[in-house]
Amino acid sequence: MRGFAAVFKRELSGYFITPVAYVFIVVFLVLVGVFTFNEDFGGFYGPSGQGQADLTPFFAYHPWLYLFLIPAISMRLWAEEHRSGTIELLATLPIPTWAIVVGKYAAAWVFAGIALALTFPMWMTVNFLGDPDNGVIAAGYLGSFVLAGAFMAIGACISAATKSQVIAFVLSVVVCLGFLLAGFSPVLSFIESWAPQAIVETVSGFSFLTHFQAISRGVIDLRDVVFFVSLIGLALLVNAIVLELKRGS
Repeated sequence: MRGFAAVFKRELSGYFITPVAYVFIVVFLVLVGVFTFNEDFGGFYGPSGQGQADLTPFFAYHPWLYLFLIPAISMRLWAEEHRSGTIELLATLPIPTWAIVVGKYAAAWVFAGIALALTFPMWMTVNFLGDPDNGVIAAGYLGSFVLAGAFMAIGACISAATKSQVIAFVLSVVVCLGFLLAGFSPVLSFIESWAPQAIVETVSGFSFLTHFQAISRGVIDLRDVVFFVSLIGLALLVNAIVLELKRGS
């Protein structure tokens, strides 16, 4: 565990000694504010000016924001180590591969969680303006955090396989977009036009949107949690295997 803790502290502190962390946080908070309060994107006060404070639009756009912002963080996790040559240094340290992989991933995930936590004024605002269901809002935050973790795990895995941050970013966006579109209504409607219902349900079952939307509505189903946890675990396992193969080559 000492190896994991050392990697985690090194990585997390590394975010805040460069402008990257602050730029990401500012961009995330600005975009969240725009999508939440702008009536053209859903409106903080509900559709058609109902005058009811609601965090539904706040969470609805998280998957699409994460689609680009999370790969912007994950692309440097391993690609930067390869580019700078520090991957060889990590390989010689008396730390197991799993500790390095999980430590770097956990630091990036916690950093994304810090950015999400800084949106707490939204939660305070709806409680000041009305009487929302705080249990549903808490579930939405949980779902958003786990969703960010899934995006991050995929991005970290892809970053480990390439030396180019640009390639890592583009591939991460493409793969994550596939997981999002698997639950997108137009895509499911297209599949329904030629495929059996069983295939439609299978495709939908792999969608980030399907599982995230269920949690954000306050329905914390064990199947949704297992999906995200399993995906994260599988991506980190592949990440470790890729590093072991590179270490042995």
